[in-house]
Formats: sequence, C-alpha cells, structure tokens
Amino acid sequence: MKVKAAVLHGLGERWNVEEVELDPPGPGEVLVKTAFAGLCHSDEHLVTGDLFAPPELEAILPGNSLFPIIGGHEGSGVVTEVGDGVTNVSVGDHVSCSFVPACGSCPSCAKGRQNLCDLGARTMGGGMITDGTYRTHVADGRPLNKMAQLGTFSEYMTLSQHSVVRVEPDLPLEATCLVSCGVATGFGSATERADVRPGDTVVVVGCGGVGMNAVQGAAAAGASHVIAVDPVDFKRETAMNMGATATAAAMDEALGMVNDITWGRMADSVILTPGVLTGDLVQPAMDLTAKGGTVVATALAPMGQEDVKLNLTRLTLSQKELRGTMFGSASPNARIPELLRMYQTGKLKLDELITRRYSLDEINQGFDDMNAGLNIRGVIQFD
Repeated sequence: MKVKAAVLHGLGERWNVEEVELDPPGPGEVLVKTAFAGLCHSDEHLVTGDLFAPPELEAILPGNSLFPIIGGHEGSGVVTEVGDGVTNVSVGDHVSCSFVPACGSCPSCAKGRQNLCDLGARTMGGGMITDGTYRTHVADGRPLNKMAQLGTFSEYMTLSQHSVVRVEPDLPLEATCLVSCGVATGFGSATERADVRPGDTVVVVGCGGVGMNAVQGAAAAGASHVIAVDPVDFKRETAMNMGATATAAAMDEALGMVNDITWGRMADSVILTPGVLTGDLVQPAMDLTAKGGTVVATALAPMGQEDVKLNLTRLTLSQKELRGTMFGSASPNARIPELLRMYQTGKLKLDELITRRYSLDEINQGFDDMNAGLNIRGVIQFD
C-alpha cells in the first residue's frame, strides 16, 4: 500500500513528506494505523548526526547508511491487520508503540529487565527485527530504514508485535502516544533509576518532554524538594505546575539554591535530561549531589563521545554514583499501562504536556518550535 511518511534523506536536511510503499505484515508482525506521533529530540539527533558514529567507529556503530529513514519513535494507533503467529494483539486493538521491543525470553527479559531486551540492538538500522527484511520502500524501490524500527512519522506502520503494547480502547490516543517514550523515560528516571524516596531533594536538568516527566516522577515518589533547571522561562513556569517546588535557569544558579534548601547536604539525586547530553555537564551535576547520592544520565549524547569531566577523587570519597538509563529502567509492557492508569485517576498529567498539534505536512515547523524552546511536547495528529 502507498502511504505518506516523513523521510530524512541526509544529515542536516529537512524532513520530506513523501509517498512510500508499505508491505503487509509478515509472521509475528502487525499493521498499525497511526493516530499520533510525538516530536521528540531523539529524532532531531538524526538530523544533526548525534546518532551517527564518527568515522573511526562506523564499523561497529550506526553510520550514514541509516539514510533514507522514516523518523518517529513515539506514537499510538489502531491495529488493522495481523500476521501469522501474532498473539499479543488483535485487529481493532489500540496500541502504544515502544521504541524498546520486549521479546520476553532473552536473558535481559528473563531477568526482568525488558527495557534492555536483546532485540533493541537491532532497532537502529537494517530490516525488521522479525526477519531482517524490509517492509517500507521509497518510490524507486530502495529499502527505507525506520527510527527504532517504528517510524511513527507515517500514516501506517508495519511493526513487530514486540514493539507494541495493547492499551484500553477508552483511553485517548494522544495520551497513549506520550507514554510510549518521553513520559515513561522521564518518570522512570526518577522513580526507578534515581530511586527517589519520600523526603528526598531532586534536581532535574532540562525540562522538555522527558525532563518534565522526571519532575512528575520525583513529585509522585514523595520528594520534598524538586528543583527544575532550564534556561527557558516558559518551561520553568510549566515545571512548577508539574510538581517542581523551585526552578533555576542554570546549574550554577541551582547550586546555591540546593545548598540553602538542604543546609549544605545537597541533592539526593540529579537527573540529566537536556536536549543533548555533553560530558561537561557531568561534574556540575556531581557538585549538586550529596554524599552517597546519584546522578542519572537520561539524555542522549553524540554517538562516540567519550570525554567526560569528572573528579574521580570526589566520586570515590563521597561514594556518589553515575548511572545511565534506558526507557526509565522499566518494562514497557508493564510501565505503559501503569502510567495510563495514573492518568485515568488524575495522578499523572499528560494532556498538559502537549503544547501544540501539527499535521504531518507541518513536521518541520514542529521541530523548529521544539528547537526554539516553544514546546514541551508537540505531536503530529494524523486524522
């Protein structure tokens, strides 16, 4: 079938909305009619090249061979067709897409760490995680890659059944879209990886679509103080409505604030959720962190970056931790329904995260608005 999709053909280019050819689902696959797609900074990393390896690492990490690629890894929709052997969803089911597939049987899944499923290694380039062949092609027949093997910037998607999570049909598909990436990642960064406890002091650095939900997660976990750090006035104001107790425009401003609030003990955890994570942010985050505290690195850094500013003596003597996280360190099959139940009972704000809705043809405007700091989360509405 022919569908419209937003395709990126090279570094630094604009998204091009064009007609592509989509094949029907094979065994273990489903066809999903897309309802909403989130405009996440991770897709912007494709444009800037942050997700591509430097030349010396291209042999082992993704490179420019990803182009052309359909963007989008946050989304929701309705199943319209299923292939042989599909057991977790049926035609008509509403689903949230998961950029982290969960097979349920690999060593990571068997240990309860479905967010680290082995299938995740096959989502950045190449064919379907089911059999390695392609379901999407450009007009001249060349195969098309898909961001995280999803490609939510498309009217329809052919996906592995392990990349979708069934949700209740009475839930708004807008909300279902948001929990598939930004909300789950940010919320879990606080509640799971930072392990925020009642009474804690938490600093969240960067208040976009992920950071705003780290704020919500810290507040939901019972933190006494949640300091949101962002240079954009609008985002700091929004953070105060999402559970933050104070805000700062930069980490050096937050340093004195946290020192005063905690009587010099500093924050129990600092969560790094800027648009792009760079190595020079790690030591300032450590400076904000108390003895025995934790810094959680959630945001993506340029691929291949290895230089980090970090005082190792203070790391050791203060017994601090630096942790990474994927999908908020939670299982997509469990976390997505949990978050939606919180939304239904008024314990999680999702509608308030959406700043503006765009058509697929307005995708470049959506990313321009994101880069200008105008959106917490922009979404593409398909119908």
